[in-house]
Amino acid sequence: MDAGSHSISSEKSRAAVPRPVLQEAGSRPYMPPLSSGSRNPSAKCYGDRFIPDRSAMDMDMAHYLLTEPRKDKENAGGVAASPSKEAYRRLLAEKLLNNRTRILAFRNKPPEPENVSFADAASSNLQAKPAKQRRHIPQSAERTLDAPELVDDYYLNLLDWGSNNVLSIALGDMVYLWDASSGSTSELVSVDEDSGPITSVSWAPDGRHIAVGLNSSDVQLWDTSSNRLLRTLRGVHEARVGSLAWNDSILTTGSMDGKIVNNDVRIRNHAVQTYEGHSQEVCGLKWSGSGQQLASGGNDNLLHIWDVSMASSMPSAGRNQWLHRLEDHTAAVKALAWCPFQSNLLASGGGGSDRCIKFWNTHTGACLNSVDTGSQVCALLWNKNERELLSSHGFTQNQLTLWKYPSMVKMAELTGHTSRVLFMAQSPDGCTVASAAADETLRMSDEDYLFYWIWSQCSLCRLPLIDGIYQLG
Repeated sequence: MDAGSHSISSEKSRAAVPRPVLQEAGSRPYMPPLSSGSRNPSAKCYGDRFIPDRSAMDMDMAHYLLTEPRKDKENAGGVAASPSKEAYRRLLAEKLLNNRTRILAFRNKPPEPENVSFADAASSNLQAKPAKQRRHIPQSAERTLDAPELVDDYYLNLLDWGSNNVLSIALGDMVYLWDASSGSTSELVSVDEDSGPITSVSWAPDGRHIAVGLNSSDVQLWDTSSNRLLRTLRGVHEARVGSLAWNDSILTTGSMDGKIVNNDVRIRNHAVQTYEGHSQEVCGLKWSGSGQQLASGGNDNLLHIWDVSMASSMPSAGRNQWLHRLEDHTAAVKALAWCPFQSNLLASGGGGSDRCIKFWNTHTGACLNSVDTGSQVCALLWNKNERELLSSHGFTQNQLTLWKYPSMVKMAELTGHTSRVLFMAQSPDGCTVASAAADETLRMSDEDYLFYWIWSQCSLCRLPLIDGIYQLG
């Protein structure tokens, strides 16, 4: 391409302009020099454009070669040239032009094309891509711990894993703590027979305090760092407290009396809000990640979505102020799980007469999908790092099923338990799942809870390994 009126000599004398490493914002944009910085004639320079080299061109000769055919056409209508004149013209061209017929000259020849077929290129690209490593999902538990006197009751919630990496489990009238970092076990609380058995446990967000629901309708708050009872919430319910859920300093309690109460544990008069929408026992409670919505499931086959903006501190005004009342399940709704990657997505599971996992848009109340699992759904957990859902089941297989969301294709089925898997809890890093089951014949010596290293490939898994639990590659 012609660069304007600049001469060839000035371009050759121009020094090579070095390209700046970083260009300051707002300054003049970088423009590369017109001439190549290399003066080595033997250096190879390949590109997708070939620009004429003026130093190798004779402009007068190029002008002659461009205009000579036009003159011949203009003279074609006149008198034909004599043979002697044509011979003289050819001889003059041989002597003066030296048989030069090219108008443009190039410094470098274009590179020769490589003899590579399309099929070879495609196969080499496929071989260059590393194969995706397939995740191994264990079919048996990495560790099994004895859990005598685990109450076999579908409507209770007796297992929880705190943010301090300590697992809590209620066994009869006692609560035990198992430190996943050290593998040590300790007893936290033992209640008398008049108050017990323990019907629910739930860690506070700080990982230090824990709430314990009792069969006597009381709720105890414990400091696990000092093994000290802080306070007892009384007079809130008229029957056992089987479900608990924290929202910062608000402890939400669900009872067999059908009531749901928000308790501010920082003040003396702790009962600040009451929700009444269930006619039977409230067995499932879960706050959304944002803390704006509460999901509750009951033995009346109902699922309610409550919004904090619609709650009231007045008992009469705070009742029946649900956002959505969902009646699609045909059995008790205990299993609830809020999606970690979509704030308005809720998964719920039904009991033995329903056997379905349903997905809800909690903004609109629409049911997005329903999957018949073939057995009682006891608990649900979302994978914190992948789009996967884990469900635990009762009759008839007592299995754990790993689903791919949203296709709901079964990725694995774990059948380590011999009785229905009533409870599940997930470690803080999201890599380990603890599940607890009880034999339907109430043989206390056969109860156990198992640990599955299901999501061991996640990048967040950095906690110390538990004795007997190894990471699967």
